[in-house]
Amino acid sequence: MLHLLFYRFAYADHAVRREPYRADHLALAREAAARGELLLGGALAEPMDGAVLIFTSAEAASTFAEADPYVQSGLVKSREIRAWTTVVGALVK
Repeated sequence: MLHLLFYRFAYADHAVRREPYRADHLALAREAAARGELLLGGALAEPMDGAVLIFTSAEAASTFAEADPYVQSGLVKSREIRAWTTVVGALVK
């Protein structure tokens, strides 16, 4: 079962405020992807008020969020991890 990590950003100007932390955030994401834990992720658009990341387990999603510079710096107002029951598509096993 896949797990979704939802972020709700704390500021309307998130794109500007994230810049000092973005390289470290992306490095963390790339490391999780290289381990096969993070399948897909990115910010929501218009408005950029949150993000969705798809993980292979709740533990991987939680570990990522705890280490994420966006979370640690207060850019993320809230986060939620939800199990996702998938029934159709390329990633369904």
